[in-house]
Amino acid sequence: MKKNFKASLYVLLAINMLVSCSKGIDTGAFRPGGGSSGGGGDTTIAWPSPAGDVVGKVTVGYQGWFACIGDNSPINGWWHWATDWSHAPSPTNKGISSWPDVRDYTTTYATAFANLNNGTPAKLFSSYDDQTVDVQFSWMQQYGIDCAALQRFNPNGSEGPIRDAVTAKVKTSAEKYGVKFYIMYDVSGWNNMQTEVKADWTNKMKTYTSSSAYAKQNGKPVVCIWGFGFADNNHPFDTTACLDVINFFKAQGCYVIGGVPTHWLTQNSDSKPGFLTVYKAFNMLSPWMVGRIGTAAESDNFYTSINTPDVAYCKANGVDYQPCVMPGDLSARQRAHGNFMWRQFYNMKRVGAQGLYISMFDEYNESNQIAKTAEDTTFLPAGAGFIALDEDGTKCTSDYYLRLTNDGGKMFKGTIPLTSVRPTSPN
Repeated sequence: MKKNFKASLYVLLAINMLVSCSKGIDTGAFRPGGGSSGGGGDTTIAWPSPAGDVVGKVTVGYQGWFACIGDNSPINGWWHWATDWSHAPSPTNKGISSWPDVRDYTTTYATAFANLNNGTPAKLFSSYDDQTVDVQFSWMQQYGIDCAALQRFNPNGSEGPIRDAVTAKVKTSAEKYGVKFYIMYDVSGWNNMQTEVKADWTNKMKTYTSSSAYAKQNGKPVVCIWGFGFADNNHPFDTTACLDVINFFKAQGCYVIGGVPTHWLTQNSDSKPGFLTVYKAFNMLSPWMVGRIGTAAESDNFYTSINTPDVAYCKANGVDYQPCVMPGDLSARQRAHGNFMWRQFYNMKRVGAQGLYISMFDEYNESNQIAKTAEDTTFLPAGAGFIALDEDGTKCTSDYYLRLTNDGGKMFKGTIPLTSVRPTSPN
């Protein structure tokens, strides 16, 4: 970012804050209870919202999108494990960049990979199996994860039936383990999104809000829409369509989170121009960060140039803030045995975030998962080209990033002190 542009940004933010104060908007200290103060004529914006199922909590993005031939699922394919779902994954037909540790699953499926380097068969799990979802939500409970944002892509194609089935399994396991969940619509590439997302909510997903495990914030069921405002051909929606969908969900009584571009505030780079009215309409903003930073130093730079002005704007406009925290792309060797992820926990706590969104729980495809992963080469298929968690020479247990998330959540909630030094041992 050019220095003169950054200076201009801070001037604009300062003007915005002054204007907000002149209108009676509270830009002062955090009020734990939220709500407006004063009676008739007072226009104070309540910020931040009081603690709920997303404010003050740690949420993980949950794909739940893996299937295997032989699991009796509606899709009958190696869903997301392979590039060609009709054939078993192999070194030349793989859709993942990291290899999961599957020792906790009772049912797994043989692949076309060579055996692991420890001699055991190379098998994978299916999200269609009840036990798989059950195990993964038990991990969430065990490692202090409060909430799962269940990703929901366009459900009107061939993937719709299995996505519907996984949603029901998530509800059951979330209720069992006391973990909250909410629906997160990813509208990428979704033709007819404006009408179909409303129909999907009304006809299918809304019923889940009656579950004791469905996340509520400010007394309202939570829903997230990921993808408005991104400056690419995969998100062609204009401001009118986006505002229509946001207002639909608000009229349904929902607390609406926006998964928005990193540069939503400056409306450049990954953001379309002229979309600030859309971003401001959300109850909470969760800017995307995957692929934007890859080192602790870059996290520090974003803390100053991105996160700090983000929070200032959200505070002035009564919008909650839920930034991403990432373990890093393992295949790109970003993780630094947890130091990269911890620096983000530290920065997002000190910037004053209202919630944290972990990107992601089970994203073995892009190698930024926190779920259990091969800890060393003995747990990798021979000759497959995957990297284990000990790639930089530091031995890490397969659950290390779950344990790190647990400690990061404790620091975020104030049960352990704010510290820039990672307290979690990799091994």
